[in-house]
Amino acid sequence: MFKAIADALRTVGGALATVVTLPFRVVAKLFGGASRSTGRA
Repeated sequence: MFKAIADALRTVGGALATVVTLPFRVVAKLFGGASRSTGRA
């Protein structure tokens, strides 16, 4: 019983972490590509 609850919480936590960090990764990629394309690092 407790193992099932722990597994469910872990799954939800992983999904939440992915949803929360995804926009930051996209922004970092955008800024990284922009700084590289302009030649100013």
